[in-house]
Amino acid sequence: ASPVKIIQDEALLKPLCLVGSTLRAPHGCHAQYMANMGSIASLTLAVLINGNEENVVRGLNSMKLWGLVVGHHTSVRYLPFPIRHACEFLMQAFGLQLNMELQLASQLSEKRVLKTQTLLCDMLLRDSPTGLVTQSPSIMDLVKCDGAALYHQGKYYPLGVTPTETQIHDIIHWLMKFHGDSTGLTMDSLCDAGYPGAEILGDAVCGMAVAYITKRDYLFWFRSHTEKEIKWGGAKQHPRDKDDGTKIHPRLSFDVFL
Repeated sequence: ASPVKIIQDEALLKPLCLVGSTLRAPHGCHAQYMANMGSIASLTLAVLINGNEENVVRGLNSMKLWGLVVGHHTSVRYLPFPIRHACEFLMQAFGLQLNMELQLASQLSEKRVLKTQTLLCDMLLRDSPTGLVTQSPSIMDLVKCDGAALYHQGKYYPLGVTPTETQIHDIIHWLMKFHGDSTGLTMDSLCDAGYPGAEILGDAVCGMAVAYITKRDYLFWFRSHTEKEIKWGGAKQHPRDKDDGTKIHPRLSFDVFL
């Protein structure tokens, strides 16, 4: 069906929001995508799960979009309200089950971290701090990382993928100069954080978390550079092809490109 323009009461100061309406027309870009795929009819269902708990406390909507289930048909297809309602109910049930699975995974992960934390604390009470990197479990089991290290009483104890001892001295000097008043910090990229020796470290050491035990003793966690290669559908016909600047247009091709 062709989209019908909304005629609203002139007393309304803002345009009528049809986000929650099943009668709203699809976006022109979506309709063009469907036409490019040879699809005439579609049914889109949202998978919602519980979002940020802080929003619940503040009285805001706590639901967040986890994914979409989309059905396409190559000819005109009318779905009566009972079927649409049944599909919506199915998505609600799926969302509840998914939310339970995600919560269970989160609880198991939290339990594992707390157990590791307890074992490490017991280890500190019985042995020297070097056990954090020389015994099992180690501080690498506490945080997902590629390497960890302890700098204690002037000695360096690396584990996994870590900077060299000379490089760690340089990092500590930089931390004391620019973050000396901190008790700990994290950074996704040492390069983006302004560390001048990041280029020498290369891709092996990129992200870092550090906890200050004292002004001379530190715990480090390191992560290597992560690079993702994502395959996209909708290759441009020509490198200079652009949208006209006023409307969003889908690409005419669905060939895979990087």
